[in-house]
Amino acid sequence: MREEAKNRCSWATKELEIAYHDNVWGVPKHDEEALFAFLILEGMQAGLSWYTILKKWDDFYVAFDSFDPNVIQHYDDEKIHHLMQNPGIIRNRLKINATIKNAQAFLAVQKEYGSFDAYIWHFTSQKTIHNKWKTKEEVPSSSPLSEKISKDMKKRGFNFVGPTIIYSYLQAIGVLDDHLSTCFKSM
Repeated sequence: MREEAKNRCSWATKELEIAYHDNVWGVPKHDEEALFAFLILEGMQAGLSWYTILKKWDDFYVAFDSFDPNVIQHYDDEKIHHLMQNPGIIRNRLKINATIKNAQAFLAVQKEYGSFDAYIWHFTSQKTIHNKWKTKEEVPSSSPLSEKISKDMKKRGFNFVGPTIIYSYLQAIGVLDDHLSTCFKSM
């Protein structure tokens, strides 16, 4: 039996985007590995399309040791050189260096809060914010919440965590539910 067509957010048009939209985007995440991976991938996406990241998803996981911050914090010049030669990832030295710095900051936050999950979700009292946008044009690229978190993370030593990146990150990890009101995923 053929699946009935679903109304989705208008940005989800390609197969990878549809799978990401339907199964990942906006779903609350509390797993430390996932929270770190999405933070790094959102930073890697800066200036590029998310579709580019989706196409390279598996390569990122292999190249960055399954996004284990305990491993990444110790990357040295040899590892950075190796990553810069890897066509399966975004080969941007600033973003790679930020990944190492972010691993160190992530671990420091875990130590302070007990988990990064406790830290990132405390900004919304552990609750998802359900926005009810009608069109993709209504969805902002940043918000007072993303600005507040961005500022706090920068003070903690994170890089590539501007308000726009953090807004996208909050969407990806389900702190913000920005599914359009016409989308089947909207609550």
